[in-house]
Amino acid sequence: MPTIEQIKKIRELLGSGIVETKKALDEAGGGEEKAIEILRKNNQSKAVKKSDREAGEGAIVSYIHPNNKLGVIVKLYCESDFVARNADFLELAKDIAMHICAMNPENIDALLAQFFVKNPEQTISELINEKIAKIGENIRVGDFFRVVL
Repeated sequence: MPTIEQIKKIRELLGSGIVETKKALDEAGGGEEKAIEILRKNNQSKAVKKSDREAGEGAIVSYIHPNNKLGVIVKLYCESDFVARNADFLELAKDIAMHICAMNPENIDALLAQFFVKNPEQTISELINEKIAKIGENIRVGDFFRVVL
């Protein structure tokens, strides 16, 4: 039987619901890594279901490297202006901008396939899918611009 500490740890990591996390831990026989894998697969299927929904709102977020010689502007889309002001959504946009600054992807497809600099076990696509599952709206990267001095 999953412990409260296990559920809390996984929820903080993925933002999943209590019941969903408990079910994944039960299915994984109490193994945290297996439960995380199950939850990530569930997040992927949730994202696929939402992918055909219109994402016409969003935010433009920038990240400037501390040396002030490199910067990124990224357009991140969502479905509603309410979510566009959500702290989790804005944090995702900032993380993606920081990642682009560090990894210099050639295009959006390359960006989505890259492993996230803050968590090398997760791709940018998987990161976005986690937020889609948590927030409940379609999220997509619109465009990005990287500027170097």
